[in-house]
Amino acid sequence: MAEKATKAAESARMHPPTYCRVHGGSFREKYRISSFSLGRCCCCVLSVLFIVAVIIGIIALVVFLVIKPKKPEFELQSVTVEALRVEPPPGSASAVSSMEVFLSLNIAMVFAASNPNNVGIKYSPSKFYVMYKGMPIGVAVVPAFYQPSHSHTTVETRLLVNRVNILQAAALDLLRDATVNDRVALRLTGDVGARIRVIQITLPQVQVSLDCQIVLSPHRRALTDKQCGVDGVNF
Repeated sequence: MAEKATKAAESARMHPPTYCRVHGGSFREKYRISSFSLGRCCCCVLSVLFIVAVIIGIIALVVFLVIKPKKPEFELQSVTVEALRVEPPPGSASAVSSMEVFLSLNIAMVFAASNPNNVGIKYSPSKFYVMYKGMPIGVAVVPAFYQPSHSHTTVETRLLVNRVNILQAAALDLLRDATVNDRVALRLTGDVGARIRVIQITLPQVQVSLDCQIVLSPHRRALTDKQCGVDGVNF
């Protein structure tokens, strides 16, 4: 019996008992569990967002195919010249010596928009740049507006140029055009953005690039010629 007790004591010393931890746990184990839970949560959110995006894309594609949208028509309808002056700087006998002139311009422009679609179109604010021989002299802003289906809308904007300094060769050309030729040619260019909305769904933007060549008469303060083109119409 004594021998058995001695062996049991030696075995107990060599193989100490292992206790199970019921509560708590190491920090590393807690961090690993928390990271795993966070990763699963992120994956679930991304999966839901992807599914929602796919559904919206499918709906938009179906609506696009059913409606078969047509490009809107946007053009410069009329130009009214209210003021047009070309003058040398104060104290200068002529613009030739100073190689500069001042241009003052006040014109009202009316744009016409036609919507041939069965749904309405929302136009974004647009900017049209007015240039003389490639040099910008002013900006005309067309505000945002909504156009119902199968309708024609006119939008008016105004260009105000107050004594813009025209330098060097362009100054001589402008002075000659205004005083001798009575013919000032300007270029009006800009982009128009429009979106078709159906049942609170916005379809891709329609981009229309407008490019017009207009000729003004300083003596008569009138528009004598207008040629416009529309480029880059894409859905």
